Amino acid sequence: MIIIRFPDAAGKQKLQNLSGKQREIYDHLDQSLTLFEYDSTFQLLFEISLREQIIEAALKLKEASVAFTSFKYSKFNPIYWTKGPRGYLLNPNVRPSDAIADIFENGEEYGFECSTAMVIIFYKAVLESIRITDFNYLFRGLLVWNWNYDPDLAIITLEGSEFIPGDVVYFMNPDFELPIWRGENAVVLGKGLYYGHGIGIGTADEMIEALNTLRKKGSTTSAYMLKQHSRLNFKYLSQFSGR
Repeated sequence: MIIIRFPDAAGKQKLQNLSGKQREIYDHLDQSLTLFEYDSTFQLLFEISLREQIIEAALKLKEASVAFTSFKYSKFNPIYWTKGPRGYLLNPNVRPSDAIADIFENGEEYGFECSTAMVIIFYKAVLESIRITDFNYLFRGLLVWNWNYDPDLAIITLEGSEFIPGDVVYFMNPDFELPIWRGENAVVLGKGLYYGHGIGIGTADEMIEALNTLRKKGSTTSAYMLKQHSRLNFKYLSQFSGR
């Protein structure tokens, strides 16, 4: 359910004209049992747009030829990043916007696992949604690996199984054979589909089926989706919108 404290006529007209993926996202928000409150129509429109950008970034990463691998065998373009004990640190005098964009433009220079992929997808979506000067100011000194992220990315993880397109969910694989397959983080694409780096695009059942092929030999414990989801703090980020 959506509540807008101070709606405006122009914003209302924009909401009425939504189509495609943005209309799908709006309908999910509006039909949700969760209450989504906004100070203005602009905040709602920003969230809808940023959620669409998250989905677009997920699809772009899928096509970017990035390898799926553990930290031991990982790689990032050394022009922009330096490997340290906790992840990949942005090189001095490198703009965060250039470094994030390079992952999608030169994917063959990169290799990482699924949680890192989710954070990178979030960064890319935010890059496309806020002023580039603010992006470079907020995210200077980036450290990327696993769920390491800058506080200004403002990721929120909540319990519940009511997901909105643009959320990130987790498929748990309790009897994994290799640690890298202990589970799969995935972007909710909408229409029952998910994207996880390492598995690709599929339904929830297909994600679970893929993980079940990666269990210990003889295991009968199925993978399953956790009842939780991660999303950005859209209201906080909306103040940096350049639109």
